[in-house]
Amino acid sequence: MELLLTLVMASVLMTTNALSVEVDQVRQLQENYEILAGKFHQLETKFQEQESTLRIFEKQIQDNLNKNSEHPPLSQNALPRTCQAARAANSFLTSGLYWIDPDGSATGDEPIRVYCNMNTGSTEVLHDSESPMDSGHCASPGCYFRHINYKASSRQMAALAELSVQCSQSIKYDCISSPLERNGISYAWWNDRNGNPQYFWSGSNSRVHVCQCGIEQTCFENDVRCNCDSNAKLQLVDQGVITRKKLLPITRLNFGGTHRANSTGMHTLGRFECDGRLSSALNKGFPTSCADLWRNGFVANGLYSIKGSKQVEKVYCDFNKLPSEPDFQTWIGYEDVKSHPVFFQVQKDADVLPHNSTIPFEIELLNVGSAMDISSGVFTVPRSGRYFFTLWGIKDEAAKGTELSLQLNGVQIAQTSSSYGGSYSTYSLQTTLNLQGADQISSSLTSAAIHKKSVSTYSTFFSGWLLEEDIFKN
Repeated sequence: MELLLTLVMASVLMTTNALSVEVDQVRQLQENYEILAGKFHQLETKFQEQESTLRIFEKQIQDNLNKNSEHPPLSQNALPRTCQAARAANSFLTSGLYWIDPDGSATGDEPIRVYCNMNTGSTEVLHDSESPMDSGHCASPGCYFRHINYKASSRQMAALAELSVQCSQSIKYDCISSPLERNGISYAWWNDRNGNPQYFWSGSNSRVHVCQCGIEQTCFENDVRCNCDSNAKLQLVDQGVITRKKLLPITRLNFGGTHRANSTGMHTLGRFECDGRLSSALNKGFPTSCADLWRNGFVANGLYSIKGSKQVEKVYCDFNKLPSEPDFQTWIGYEDVKSHPVFFQVQKDADVLPHNSTIPFEIELLNVGSAMDISSGVFTVPRSGRYFFTLWGIKDEAAKGTELSLQLNGVQIAQTSSSYGGSYSTYSLQTTLNLQGADQISSSLTSAAIHKKSVSTYSTFFSGWLLEEDIFKN
């Protein structure tokens, strides 16, 4: 019995010793893990520092390349406003850095240095966030943000957009478990030129959260509009081109939802790029606004004549402002512009007896513009516009009543008559007409007769003149 107790005690003692050894081993392993974790953190920190240093070196190299590709000013007097304008002036220019002045010489902000793609004529504005950048690790929406600093003032970029039919900016986001939007929560967005948040990542539809894969319906998962919105723990990418010109350039990027251990987010923002092509409407000859004048190089504030919807208008242009700013254009009124004056007055000096016949005239009192043919009594409209006509006279004492009409291209459009009783009754007709070039106006006798009695007392007169010319139809 004592031997059995001795054996049991020895076994318990051995087990206790073994457990003590295992505990010591666990403690040692824990200490080793903490040491290794600390060393790993130090290595990760050094790696990030080296990566940051490498990016600085890459930027310096790129800056040196850009400096080597920079071209001297194209003109000693006035710089081109866009790269497209520079290429149009000299088709032999090569791509590289150039100085341009979008808001016009002798006014506005200082000129800017841009990259000109002379193959396409596009203008590219550089900024400090063109290389891939890590959005870090944080949980809340927009907890990471980066302001975009451009190598141009906001005014110059707005002017460049005004001078261009199209502007765009590309954006790319490499992600692992880093949603742009999930469960109705927007973790990422960008701010437009006015600082307003925008949640679309390609195209021009600012009303919906969407990426290029959502537009093309090719996203990694069918129920999402962006690849990065997927729950898949895989390396994914969303990239697109923002084409809503009035919102560009992008001024700030915001990302969040990257707090998971395996989450990564890397953003790459392209340059602000504009084609520099003026609207084709400017090639039609007549400016329709102060903006047209500004795009054509006018910089002096003052009164200008422009093509209105129906006739020439007078406006005041404040070229110290951009076309998108208030009071850039102030409407003054309409202008009485005629390419040449048109007015006539003719008189009868002979009897007219046949009914329904065009009335000829014998006396030409006035015929500026030579549009009235007195022998036929037909006025041929020389210029499209608005005309006033009057037909008046005193009937012969012997005539019972006289009816006359006005004809447009042989069709009656107005009528007048004198009374049947009494002597020396008058008749008159006035009308204002919108006419096209080559239209014909004439007067016609429809009843009774016109008799010559006395040129000085009893006469029939026909007059007309151009009130407003529609110069844009001629």
